[in-house]
Amino acid sequence: MTDIAQSILAINANAKFTVFAEDASAVVWLESTTPIAEADILAKQKELQTAYDNAKYQRDRAEAYPSIGEQLDLIYHAGIGGDAFQAAIKAVKDKYSKG
Repeated sequence: MTDIAQSILAINANAKFTVFAEDASAVVWLESTTPIAEADILAKQKELQTAYDNAKYQRDRAEAYPSIGEQLDLIYHAGIGGDAFQAAIKAVKDKYSKG
């Protein structure tokens, strides 16, 4: 779950605050920071969480792709149009499709 601090900073990158126990109702605003309504914080938190969840395939792909060194080696030996390189990338894309 996206935390309250990330949500606040997504709304106001210059906000100064302290938050207790990940409770949007327990934010102490510091250094004359204009308070952000709890509902706005929670809405932003939900928005950020949805964006994070929707990008799961990207995180899975990044972890599953061959390392850059392995990719370069495949390209060196077979060329960028080579079957081995394209097969390795396609296998990951097929396994972790966009949806």
